[in-house]
Amino acid sequence: MKNATWSGRFKKSLDKEVLEFSESVSVDHLLFDSDIKVCMAHAQMLCECKIITKSESNKICKGLQTIQKKYNDGKLSLSINLEDVHMNIEQALTKEVGDLGKKIHMGRSRNDLVSTDLRLYLRDCVDLILKKIKDTRYAIAITALDNSNVVFPGYTHMQLAQPITFGHHLLAWHEMLQRDEQRLDSVREVINVMPLGSAALSGTPYPIDRKSVAKKLGFKTISANSMDAVSDRDFVCDFAYSCSMVMMHLSRISEELIYWMNTHIKLVDIDEAFCTGSSIMPQKKNPDVPELIRGKCGSAIGALTSLLVLMKGLPLTYNRDMQEDKGIIIESISEVLSCLNLMPRLILTLTVNQKRALSFSKQGYSNATDLADYLTMKGTPFRDSHEIVGKIVRHAELKNTALDDLPLKDFNKFSKIIGDDVYSAINIEKSIHKKIASGSTSPLNVKKSAKKILASLEKNGYK
Repeated sequence: MKNATWSGRFKKSLDKEVLEFSESVSVDHLLFDSDIKVCMAHAQMLCECKIITKSESNKICKGLQTIQKKYNDGKLSLSINLEDVHMNIEQALTKEVGDLGKKIHMGRSRNDLVSTDLRLYLRDCVDLILKKIKDTRYAIAITALDNSNVVFPGYTHMQLAQPITFGHHLLAWHEMLQRDEQRLDSVREVINVMPLGSAALSGTPYPIDRKSVAKKLGFKTISANSMDAVSDRDFVCDFAYSCSMVMMHLSRISEELIYWMNTHIKLVDIDEAFCTGSSIMPQKKNPDVPELIRGKCGSAIGALTSLLVLMKGLPLTYNRDMQEDKGIIIESISEVLSCLNLMPRLILTLTVNQKRALSFSKQGYSNATDLADYLTMKGTPFRDSHEIVGKIVRHAELKNTALDDLPLKDFNKFSKIIGDDVYSAINIEKSIHKKIASGSTSPLNVKKSAKKILASLEKNGYK
């Protein structure tokens, strides 16, 4: 079978295996609704510019609506013989309204149509991911508020560092996701440029109004150069980068959950609904959801790499290699959405072993910095305080005792300015309340921050 859209120059039909190898319907069928919207806006513009009559425009638009209904009702199937969704729709339109359907291609090409459809589709995907991120931010803020007073061990180098509140740790996750949201907002701006009307690469002689189409489709602006417009996939790469960052952050969160749930740690527990057991060990409760999220991160990073490698050697303008971009980015988006669907629900089920968390927080001389701050606030330069406290810690280690349990006379061997008030200063449960500088771990700060996040989400229409 010859392809009616380009076969005029050819004597032979396309080889069957080549057709199966080169078709994209199996992926770009997802662009069906976007293509219908673009075609309708284009037909309306052709009428406005007096390139076709109002009657012709109305018939085309009605035909497109009929095609969409048939497709949604399962009465229209897409054929790989027509290579892609765009040609399937054009052929269906011609069958519906006759030769008039062939006029839809005036002033455009598949090259600019593909990019326009993809931008519309990805714009919707960005909005969906942004909604899912807001769900996760909401879950984090609620859980942080509930755990604003819970003392929790803080780590650097995977070694105990200083006590924090569990709510503060959760709000660190929030900051990561908020940056993801900001990145995606920027990506949406990059996507929101309409290439339609650039045609194959050199533009079109038809007196079209590209800005009219852009307005109908909700694009902020139109592309400035027809060659760049049809060969640009920066917006896909930018989206893939944002997806990989979301997944990297979810992976880091997952790693902490897995670590905290470890049998020997037992700081945090995950609800059974998000865990599985073992086929051989009856006692096991495995954090499978966080492990799978951590594993799926690799696919998102791989998608970004694939797109960059795909584009790195392509000369201007359109090359068939670029057909592969859709499958890559759609798979990445699918992974991100599947993970973001589960993460907020998982976070809302977290329970902290508060007794164990407090016990861990008191180990390893984690209040040494509080002691150094105590000395500094009494007039000792911090570097001198640091050295003094280092010696006190070594002394306590030799005596196999905690700083809190050292008698005052032992403290005074290293600094005479240390008084009875030192025990209050280095008390873990009291010291966290003193970390009141903006962005610090105090329960008061956590409550304020969590409430501010929730108020901001509500103000911006989140329910």
